[in-house]
Formats: sequence, structure tokens, C-alpha cells
Amino acid sequence: MQIIILGAGQVGTGMAYSLSREENDITVVDTDPDRLRELQEKLDIRTVLGHAGHPQTLIRAGIEDADLLIALTNSDETNMVACQVAHTLFNTPTKVARVRAADYLAHPELFSREHTPIDVLISPEKLVTDHVQRLIEYPGALQVLDFADGRAQLVATRAFHDGPLVGHELKSLREKLPREVDARVAAIFRQDEAIIPEGNTVIEIDDIVFFLAAKRDIPTVMRELRRMSGPASRILLAGGGNIGASLARRLERDHHVKLIERDPRRAEVIAEDLDTTIVLVGDCADEDLLHEEGIDEIDVYCALTNEDEANILSSMLAKRMGADKVITLINRPAYVDLVESDRIDVAVSPQQVTIGALLTHIRKGHMVRVHSLRRGAAEAIEAVAHGRPGQSRVVGRRIDEIELPPKTSIGGIVRGEEVIIAHDDVVIQSDDHVVLFVADQKQIPKVERLFSVDAVFI
Repeated sequence: MQIIILGAGQVGTGMAYSLSREENDITVVDTDPDRLRELQEKLDIRTVLGHAGHPQTLIRAGIEDADLLIALTNSDETNMVACQVAHTLFNTPTKVARVRAADYLAHPELFSREHTPIDVLISPEKLVTDHVQRLIEYPGALQVLDFADGRAQLVATRAFHDGPLVGHELKSLREKLPREVDARVAAIFRQDEAIIPEGNTVIEIDDIVFFLAAKRDIPTVMRELRRMSGPASRILLAGGGNIGASLARRLERDHHVKLIERDPRRAEVIAEDLDTTIVLVGDCADEDLLHEEGIDEIDVYCALTNEDEANILSSMLAKRMGADKVITLINRPAYVDLVESDRIDVAVSPQQVTIGALLTHIRKGHMVRVHSLRRGAAEAIEAVAHGRPGQSRVVGRRIDEIELPPKTSIGGIVRGEEVIIAHDDVVIQSDDHVVLFVADQKQIPKVERLFSVDAVFI
């Protein structure tokens, strides 16, 4: 696939790294020669220096033969114009654009084919807000990923020393669950190494365990993996930007929410737009302020400012002062692994959340949802099985008969409204939504081919 990426910022660079590992012809466009030089030294890609919205720049990037344009510059207007130019002058098949401004997003009619022809609109703020909200809903979860419109979920949690399953074989999980509940551990990360689990795999302390289950069964399964605290009630948000304000608006109906914002004028605007949220003016790293607001009684503290250092410091302070769960927004990928430990429970990378959403629209072979995991090292994929036996490599076959690529596992199947956990004797049918865990991103092309449909396949 010939792909043009406009913008060599964090997300654009992340996409280039992710897609260049596969069978794609990548060109990156940016106005910063140093960024492009650095990319070209590390990756086997083309780079073009120039303004992303100019027709001549796009021509030099190969727009006339491009299958996909991904507009990720820091300017919404440039991204929108680039898609318009690609559509009008070059009839580019698929155009994806990142748009941040709430004023634009409030008018979806702007992005119709007749006006600004963007096939896929990505809003990082909304994606991150959705992600953090799911983390708040599931105490103990490091990631919560939806499949088949939320009917099935893949949840990551850390195995602690007093966890019910630590030191036991995975096959004992089935014995502990109620008869009507089923789940499958799709993968385990142990010291950043992926393990595709088997029945005799033993969970160890500090393992990151990914398991798949029907949404209604997630709380039951989590109780078997770790000792669970009650649902979150008291929430403290630091940062009144788009994410903080939007999250407060969603949570305030069912939670006691407080929000700290440094800028008095911004705090006033937020307070007028919210109903029950208490908006405070102050510094989120102010120990006296956190003490006054009862940080030791807070169920979830979310640091959501635009400054990584402020988020990290205030989160560590909040945790030390007694906050039960701490979620920290971190933009620099290098910081994420450094801080996600016993001091900060969950580090959220907007870059990885956005890349996962973008990959959903790039994967071949009937991939309908893709989630980027472990800083892009692995992926969770929802693929639709199409065709008839003889045309498909998966339809009509038992799971134990399917030749999966290395470090790949099937976690479950969604068939209509039914969530079927993957066991060896389960037979895949046409139109099943199959949830896979791919621990080695180099295997993605093989997974795509696995779900492609041939005219004749024996």
C-alpha cells in the first residue's frame, strides 16, 4: 500500500515507525528538515520537505499513485485543505485527517464528501477522553479495549502479590469462575516480553495480564485476577483543557468530581459549563491544595494538563498522599515506561491511543478494529471472517486447525450478540468477529492474509 503521512510530529512519526515494519511504501511530508532527516536515518521511507496543503508538495510525495493520505500536521486547517486537494485534484481513494478544534467537530456536516471530503475523522481529545473514562469505570485496569461495539472487552491488569491466581496455572481460572462466566487470557507481558499463554502457564507477580470476556463478565473475571476495590466515587481531575473539561462533564452525573485549573479565566469558563463539578483555581502540584481537598479520600486522581512534567510530579505527589488510583497523561513516549510503576498506576499515551484508531482504517483483510498495545509492540485486532469453506483460511475450521502466525492467539469470537470465548473445538463461521492478540507486529501481514478471501482456496 502506498501511504503518504503529512506531519512528522509524535503521531506522524509513530505511524511511520508502525507502518514501515510492514509491506507499505511510506512517504512523510513535513516543513522541518531536521525531523525528516532523523526519520530517514532510522527508517526505510521517503521524505518530502514542503507545505502539506500545497498541490506541488503532494505531487512530489506521490499523491497521484497514493492509496491513502493521513493528515497529521499540527494545523487542523492544513489537514482539511490537504484532504480537499487530494480529493479534488487527484481523487485519492482514502483520506484520514486529525482535527482537534471543538468548533469544527461540532459541525460534522463540514466533513461530507460535498464539502471537505475526509473519509475518516480522528479527534485525539475524544479518543483519550473515552480511554480514561473506561479506566475509571474499571478499578485495577491498565487498559480497557472495546470490540464488536462493546459486546466484548479486552482488559489488561497487573498481577499483584496477593492476587488469587498468582502462582497458579491458567487452567485453574476456569474452575474458579461461575458456570455462566467464561474468559480467556489472551497474552501475558512479563518484564516487557510477550508470552502467548497455555493452560499450564503460571501467572507471576507483576505480570501484565490481558484477558478477553463479554463486557458483563469483566468485573467477575477481574476479581479472580486481583483483589478489587469498590467502584470509584470521588474523582479529582487536574487540568481544565478539552480532555479535563469533557471528562468532568461525562463523570459528574454519577460521581463526585473536582477539577483543578491554574488559569482563573479558563476555570470560570469551565465552571459555567458544568453542573455539579467543583472547579478550583490552583496548582495541581501544590501539596497544601491537595491536602485541603482530601486527596487521601480520592478514588481516582487524573493528571490531564498539557505539561508532562507537571502531570508526573503531581501524580506522584497525589499517590504518596493517599490517592487510591492515579492516571497520568504523558505525551512523550520515552517517559511512559519510566513512570508507570507503583507510584503511577496508569500512564496514558495520547500518541498510542490515536495510532490505534488510525490503524483500524489501514489494516487489510476485513480488519474492523485495531488497538495498539505496549507502546506499539503488539496489537489487538478485531477481524471479520468472510467467505465460505474453501474460500477462506478460517471459515469452517476449528480454532486448533487454524495455522496462526507465531506469537498470535485468538481470544474469542462475537457472533451476533453472543460472545464465544476461544476454545480448541470452536468452529469459526462466516461473519464472525474474531478477536486476536498479535504480540509481534511483524506478523500483521500474515494475519491480514489469514482473513483475506480467495476465489478458490483449498
